[in-house]
Amino acid sequence: MGEKVKVVIATHKPYRMPTDPMYLPLQVGAYGKDSIGFQRDDEGENISELNPYFCELTGLYWAWKNLDSDYIGLVHYRRHFSYHRYAKDKWESILKESELKKDIPKIKVFLPTKRRYYIETLYSHYEHTHYGIQLDETRKIIEEKCPVFLESFDRAVKRRWGHMFNMMIMDKGLFDEYCTWVFDILFELRTRLGEDGLTPFHSRYYGRISEIIFNAWLDKKLMDGTIKKDQVKEIPYIHMEKINWWKKGLFFLRAKFAGKKYDQSF
Repeated sequence: MGEKVKVVIATHKPYRMPTDPMYLPLQVGAYGKDSIGFQRDDEGENISELNPYFCELTGLYWAWKNLDSDYIGLVHYRRHFSYHRYAKDKWESILKESELKKDIPKIKVFLPTKRRYYIETLYSHYEHTHYGIQLDETRKIIEEKCPVFLESFDRAVKRRWGHMFNMMIMDKGLFDEYCTWVFDILFELRTRLGEDGLTPFHSRYYGRISEIIFNAWLDKKLMDGTIKKDQVKEIPYIHMEKINWWKKGLFFLRAKFAGKKYDQSF
């Protein structure tokens, strides 16, 4: 019960933050910008200047390189883990360290509940909303750099669900292993494809790719027994701001049936 847990909250603007001591608000993309009063991701070893492309992954990288805790995690300023997702006061329902530690050290990987697409696979949804070549090139990189993950990649992209949002809390050893793996792939992907010709919105594809390939990494670790099934736990997630589900659903259907790629976040 004495394990130290630190969960980074990625944010780019001032925002209300939970007061539980396990959380560390982190200003992502802080490079060249004024402080907003939180820990900056351009201190220590960092890739803060890549935030326009890597989004919250600059926070993941900063946590990987600069935090020393038994468990390390990442959430978002407007998206949190919660065992009480239907509580009236969302801020009081955010996951607390005391709740998490009931499952530590038995659980090694805490993840958001699966996001289901129903009429899309992870691949087809990405292809319809973004650019499939980015996932295709990622597959080539995995085949060249770490081919033992290729079967899991192919299995993951054919599913109609995934653990998304780059949200996680993991045992430090597994966290280090995952970050080493994913950033090696993403840096190579940037070398090969880059952002030329893409809008600022579509230039942020590295964070979207990592959402998908995390599922391939986890699949492989479960298949080879590095991580046991009973060492993984899903936790519901909550949005701190109201979502226009009608608009979100409309854009989803337009992408699938009319070929209209996303041009904004929701």
